[in-house]
Amino acid sequence: MSDAIVVGAGPNGLACAATLASRGMGVTVIEAGETIGGGTRSSELTLPGLIHDECSAVHSSSVGAPSLTSLGLERHGLEWAWPEVDLAHPLDGGGGGVMLRSIEDTVAGLGSAGPAWKRIFGPSSAHFDALAADIMRPILHLPRHPLRLARFGLPALAPATLLARRFNTPAARALLGGVAAHSFSPLTQPLTSAAAMLLVSSCHRYGWPVARGGSQAIADALAAVVLENGGRIETGRTVRSLEELPKADAVVLDLAPGAVADLAGARLPARVARAYRRYKHGPAAFKVDLAVEGGIPWTEEAARRAGTVHAVGSFEEIVAAERDINRGRMPERPFVLVGQQYLADPSRSRGDTHPVWAYAHVPGSYGGDATEALLDQIERFAPGTRERIVARAVTSAAELEERNANFVGGDIANGANTAWRMLIRPRLALDPYATGIPGVFICSAATPPGGGAHGMCGYNAAQAVLRGVGTG
Repeated sequence: MSDAIVVGAGPNGLACAATLASRGMGVTVIEAGETIGGGTRSSELTLPGLIHDECSAVHSSSVGAPSLTSLGLERHGLEWAWPEVDLAHPLDGGGGGVMLRSIEDTVAGLGSAGPAWKRIFGPSSAHFDALAADIMRPILHLPRHPLRLARFGLPALAPATLLARRFNTPAARALLGGVAAHSFSPLTQPLTSAAAMLLVSSCHRYGWPVARGGSQAIADALAAVVLENGGRIETGRTVRSLEELPKADAVVLDLAPGAVADLAGARLPARVARAYRRYKHGPAAFKVDLAVEGGIPWTEEAARRAGTVHAVGSFEEIVAAERDINRGRMPERPFVLVGQQYLADPSRSRGDTHPVWAYAHVPGSYGGDATEALLDQIERFAPGTRERIVARAVTSAAELEERNANFVGGDIANGANTAWRMLIRPRLALDPYATGIPGVFICSAATPPGGGAHGMCGYNAAQAVLRGVGTG
């Protein structure tokens, strides 16, 4: 039996380990933290009994991902829960954009911009599973569905500012811009429409659900697959060099590229070491978790029923905010994403006190305090919010990195989503999971298809391992 060691127990490391273990490999997972999960950890950050997701919270790209569906995670307690409204984007003065799992209902709510929404997102959402087979893989591969991929790719190539011109209402443009901003990129940059195409299409296929009980349930279910197949998981152990690891047929690193270079040292080919050390990280998140009595009093009714709310305003405001953070400036009105997971999963609340998850986009390694700027944005669309807050927990960009070393400078996307990096990550190579050291692979979110709790980076890396050891 072949053996593999996986360093890092985030969703990608665990997805890789679970995939390998289910294919008969002996697997050991080594995690520096005392708990597994990485970006899918959940804990009581504000008050006892209130469950907050520490990072990843909404999982539109996870529900149908082969990395999770192929492992039977429902046997180990993973259950998805959906809010009544997937996404609300309120505007000043009332109204705004609303995105629902049903594309027909979404189109009906967008008025005169509805037909354009359906033309752009209808085909990709209708055939999302077929598309995902291509877009969740490295860019350099033979497409399984070339015509559908081309139809998806043409609008995805455009800057979001160009795609937004297809919509004739401020609400539709803001809704599009808010989704595109999940990339943390300047929306004038080519390929920033790709994030919107992916996330909107996945919403109209699967919705934007949460994991019941917290995102930790994803990690726990993946870990259960590892263990039931004879694997081992060690926590509280930091690996500082490949030389510390016992002999194995494969070593897979759920680490940022710079950390891989540090760990591998002189064993890493010079060209790969240069690419990994030059790998650029992007803007950061500044996170504020709230315990709110009675929930947030949004003025817009749809926002009171939405699992996710974008508290930022117009499309133009989003463009300005994302431009600023990518230039190293803190915007006065940052992009703020609010998660109300308890609406889909009431078990996270206690009585009428609810956990609210929020973060603002800030410059990379931002050293300031964005708490009031974040709360100002929420208060702007929900007057009276501050009076309802009974507890809060603030996590700065530096603290995000301290809790998860892959979030360099607070970059929860694990890499700047420049046009080049959206296509080629973490370096130009036929096999982006190979490090150039025989038997050593990288599987973090710095590899295709990028950030999220879908585990596809780990799953794809596992396929590379299986090919390498001759069992796949």
